[in-house]
Amino acid sequence: MRTQSLWEHTLTFFPQFLAVLRERVAPDSTVAVIGASDGKFVLPLAAAGYRVLAIERDALAVHGGEVHLPGDSQVHAVGLLDRLKLEELHDRVQVIEEDFLAGEPLDVPCEAVWTSCSWHYSANHHRPLAEFVDRMQRLVRPGGVFGAEFMMPVAKRHHVVEHYTSPERLRRYFPGDWDVLLTLRTNEFTERPHIGQPHDHTHRMGLLMAARSSTHTDRL
Repeated sequence: MRTQSLWEHTLTFFPQFLAVLRERVAPDSTVAVIGASDGKFVLPLAAAGYRVLAIERDALAVHGGEVHLPGDSQVHAVGLLDRLKLEELHDRVQVIEEDFLAGEPLDVPCEAVWTSCSWHYSANHHRPLAEFVDRMQRLVRPGGVFGAEFMMPVAKRHHVVEHYTSPERLRRYFPGDWDVLLTLRTNEFTERPHIGQPHDHTHRMGLLMAARSSTHTDRL
């Protein structure tokens, strides 16, 4: 692609999610991305032939603007909307600029849903992790796919916050009409500085992907 996401070089399990989509989800299906940011995952999905529902509340990520990068440099970041236009993918993506946890759950059934390291942000800690997961699950049609990568506890303070979780703990949210397809986890690794984090820092990441059975009864 001609444009690059500011998050282009951060570690991700997204290739595994994309591989599962190719196996289980028909071309031209709709995939929701929760925490779409500037399009690191949205644009590749659209370029691969999927229709994308991009949900993001950060106006800077959506519209672009001046950002501070590590090393005290300032650049103009291209936002999601402009990246879609520059890559000529805007007709395949619907952008919803709102808080995913605010108001009633979205009623826009999709064939798949994906989020990347979004629920561990402190801005989302005012609502239980179970609610975040449930709202994602409600978007998935029967036969569809759920995918989430997430930060696992590293520092002592992380262990008292449920939003820093593990594949094993997440499994309890997928009973009955869900089949867990894949879980992965990393060892501790050092990530380079990026927006909001001016120094090298240590992470652990996990992945959980699940498929919804072709018949199910929605929870009340």
